[in-house]
Amino acid sequence: QVQLVESGGGLVQPGGSLRLSCAASGSIESINAIGWYRQAPGKQRELVARIVDGGSTNYSDSVKGRFTISRDYEKSTVYLQMNSLKPEDTAVYYCHAEAVAGWEAQEYDYWGQGVQVSVSS
Repeated sequence: QVQLVESGGGLVQPGGSLRLSCAASGSIESINAIGWYRQAPGKQRELVARIVDGGSTNYSDSVKGRFTISRDYEKSTVYLQMNSLKPEDTAVYYCHAEAVAGWEAQEYDYWGQGVQVSVSS
């Protein structure tokens, strides 16, 4: 089992910055990818950024050049640095981990509880 705990959300003005943190615990050795999703009211949950073993990353087109995902293996923590924030970035942000275990490499998905990010003047 994997537990994910997010922190670092809050209210900021447009153009400001925030850094989200996601601390993982449990069977962290089974995690092969971890990332961030977000969901705004009335919209579907969407992928924001993802990082896999080996360091490759994926970003939503809407955040490229503004957000950066990184992972600290020693601290079992993934970060999302968010710069030049826009009102449309307002959403609940969820940490997500992809894990593989067992002889048949069964795939598991784990989610954090979510953290609110609000961008408003």
